Amino acid sequence: MRRQAMTAPRITRRQLLGAVLAGAVPGWATANTTGAKAALVIGNAHYKVGVLKNQMTNAMAVGGALRKLGFDVSQHTDTTLAQMIDAFVQFSRRTQQAAVRVVYYAGHGVQVKGRNYLLPVDTEIRAEDEVQAKSADLNELLERLGALPNGINIVILDACRNNPFSGAEVLGPDGRRLKFRGATPAGLAPVEAPLGSMVAFSTAPGGVALDNPSEKNSLYTKHLLDHMRSPGLPVELLFKQVRLSVARETGRVQVPWESSSLTGDYCFRLGPQGTCSTGR
Repeated sequence: MRRQAMTAPRITRRQLLGAVLAGAVPGWATANTTGAKAALVIGNAHYKVGVLKNQMTNAMAVGGALRKLGFDVSQHTDTTLAQMIDAFVQFSRRTQQAAVRVVYYAGHGVQVKGRNYLLPVDTEIRAEDEVQAKSADLNELLERLGALPNGINIVILDACRNNPFSGAEVLGPDGRRLKFRGATPAGLAPVEAPLGSMVAFSTAPGGVALDNPSEKNSLYTKHLLDHMRSPGLPVELLFKQVRLSVARETGRVQVPWESSSLTGDYCFRLGPQGTCSTGR
């Protein structure tokens, strides 16, 4: 009698990601970055719905800056959904004992029913109910990072925070027509950073992020890079300075926003006394 082969149950993306990060999938473990500073940098630019001008150069510039600051950087550009999920999985596994973890993402992002999603370049979304299956869940990533027992997490999102499948322009404060990386000012949903974490957005909930076609970096990343060089500047003050700089340059059309649950000070560069202090 011919034996019928058993079909393995289908594992969903969420189940696989959860199992890997929980250590339940053998053979996926990688070396820990104990006590070190680690960063994951993703820049998605060449979408099927159109190309984002600044996002590739944003990712390259931020990755380079973090390397100069002593971070072990894993860098990815124009990622598919499978590549994005794999990058998140490997980073979370490899950095469980890291002292500092930074995730920087430049690309498209959307909100659906209170959850935020980062879009891979190969996405083809025709309806709202397709978003979850065809994009990376930001809230899920934050939950996984927040569950790690050691270190702090800084997640930086220079994302459009709008639906990228149609375009829009508004009149800027100086009369220029400003092109948005999205359609409607619905933005991403606000998030609460897990304990020991900080999440920085390029614009406030319900706001919009501007392209910067005349320069190599977006407005947000340009000012982020400027302030990352400041010695002794705690990250919460750093992002406040970024917010003021971007708001000033755009006439408050774009106002960055952060959610922080950090319990201590951290700065990318130590101050004059070797501490996280400007010495003022």
